[in-house]
Amino acid sequence: MQTRVMQNQSDPEAKRRDPVIHTVGLTKAFGDVNALQGIDLTVPHNSIVGFLGPNGAGKTTAIKLLLGLSRPTSGTATLFGMDSVQDSLAIRSRVGYLAQDPRFYTHMTARETLEFTAHFFYQGPAAAIRARIDETLELVGLEDKADRPTKGFSGGERQRLGIAQAQINYPDLLILDEPAAALDPVGRRDVLDVMERLRAYTTIFYSTHILDDVERVSDYVTILDHGRMVASSPTAELLNGDSTTYEITIRGDEQATLRALRTHPWVSDIATAHQNGLIAMTVTVTDEQAAESELLRSVIATDDVVVTAFGRRQFNLEDVFLRLVKEHGE
Repeated sequence: MQTRVMQNQSDPEAKRRDPVIHTVGLTKAFGDVNALQGIDLTVPHNSIVGFLGPNGAGKTTAIKLLLGLSRPTSGTATLFGMDSVQDSLAIRSRVGYLAQDPRFYTHMTARETLEFTAHFFYQGPAAAIRARIDETLELVGLEDKADRPTKGFSGGERQRLGIAQAQINYPDLLILDEPAAALDPVGRRDVLDVMERLRAYTTIFYSTHILDDVERVSDYVTILDHGRMVASSPTAELLNGDSTTYEITIRGDEQATLRALRTHPWVSDIATAHQNGLIAMTVTVTDEQAAESELLRSVIATDDVVVTAFGRRQFNLEDVFLRLVKEHGE
């Protein structure tokens, strides 16, 4: 196996030229079963991309294609501008991978595990390798457990050690398969914290079916369902929905408020609901900039009206996911 000295030798110019991952019409069939169907995906540098979908959606199949562990039936996948089939060895030297259920030699400590892995990638002074191992242990929050056998590690600690192992060779891309799926809330939080810290050093592409995790840490979301990509966009854009909508809750003169809102040509729709003496209004607008500066002001200026809540409506990822999957199913 080719080794390298203890430094990151990736080409910064190449980073600026090419996306980390780019697929065009990526398809994989197993006999009559289409596991993936025409996936077009672009992953930019130093982003965290949540690859979301129910179990059996095709996420693991897609990861195997990206890593060159399986050949596509049709279409192409390039990583760092290189073909996933023709250049798989060169690609894998720049990728760190964490399987869904990482396994370790349980008699070895965390430090020994990373030493064992590091020698597959590096040559050079032993002190430099030890420094890299210490740096990685600190990065994933295991420095105080470095010399404990992994046999006694919790699920979250094993996942963090798995990320450290995947990160030991300064990869330009981390691919994580369900990194927090089997963890309790504390373990999930710790893994997500590590992923956020790694954002400064690498690009992270991770598969999951846990919607809250994606909403918390992901810059971009790609949603897969029955082998088809049903959405791929920045997380904020996906959560904002197809239109710009504000939610206003008032107490007082409903009709006067409606008249004030309808004077604005950029207000395209208003829906109202009543609860406990309050009036909730959902206002859809076509001019976001005008709405930000004038919408609340016009309601506050209305006589006999008190505004109790105001804000831009943002969907949660569960709403978006269920709507997209339902539309795809229909």
